[in-house]
Amino acid sequence: MTTLPILLSIPHGGTKKPVELDGHLSITNKDLFDDSDPFVVELFDLGDKVQRVIKTTIARAFVDLNRALDDMAPKNPDGLIKSKTCYDKPIYTNGKEPDDSLKTMLVEMYYHPYHRAIQQSMSELDLKLCIDCHSMAATPPYFSRAKSKSPRPLFCISNNDGQAASQEMMESLADSISEGYSIDRKEILLNDPFHGGHITRTYGNNPLPWIQIEMNRKMYLSEQWFNTETLSIDISRLEELNRMFENSLTLFTNKLG
Repeated sequence: MTTLPILLSIPHGGTKKPVELDGHLSITNKDLFDDSDPFVVELFDLGDKVQRVIKTTIARAFVDLNRALDDMAPKNPDGLIKSKTCYDKPIYTNGKEPDDSLKTMLVEMYYHPYHRAIQQSMSELDLKLCIDCHSMAATPPYFSRAKSKSPRPLFCISNNDGQAASQEMMESLADSISEGYSIDRKEILLNDPFHGGHITRTYGNNPLPWIQIEMNRKMYLSEQWFNTETLSIDISRLEELNRMFENSLTLFTNKLG
C-alpha cells in the first residue's frame, strides 16, 4: 500500500471535558455536541494511509486549537478559551469562568502540544500537502462571521485566499473531491464561506501548502443516518464517507505525478 504524501490535522474532533475544568462547567452534552465538529475523526482519519494524522481528544468548546494565542474571551466569546459556544450557549457556571492561571494551564497542556506536533511533522516528513479537516453546519450558527445566512455548499475548501496553497492545487483537490464523492463540482466552493482558519493561515506555504476542508454535516447528520434525540449515527454512512475521502486524496495525489 502506498502511503499518501499528506498530513491530516483534525483540531475540532475531540469530545472530552478537561479534568482541569471539573466544577466549572454548565454546558450540556447536547450543547457540547452542537459546538463540536461531530464525527470528523470517523470522516477524515485515514490512519497509516497518509503520512500522519494529528488529532485531539479535547473538545473545542474548552480549548480551540484553531485559534491564535491572543484570541480569547471576553473579546471573542468563540476564541481559544471560550465563554460561549458558537450557538451562544454559556460554557461555564456564572462566577466559575477560568482565571488566567487556569487558561495558561489549558494552553500548555492541550494547545502547545498540538501545534508542536504539526511543526515537527512538517519538518520530518516528506509531504506534498497538509489538510486541516473540519465539518460545517448546513446553515451558519450564531457566531458565524459569514455575512450570508443562506444554505452552505456540500464542501468548502480554502487556502487563505491564495496565500496558503496554489490555485492550481485548490482546483485539483476540488475536482478530486467531486469525483471521489460523486457530487457536482458546483457543490464545492473555494474560500466561501470560509477562507481558512488559524492553522491554515499560520502554516500555509510556510513552507508547505495547507488547505482547509469543510464538509457539510447534512451529508451525515440528516435524519436517514442520524437520531437527534440519542445523538446516534449510522456507522456505515461514516465509513462510506471515509472511503470517499480516501478515494479523493488518492485521485488528487495521482494528479500531482
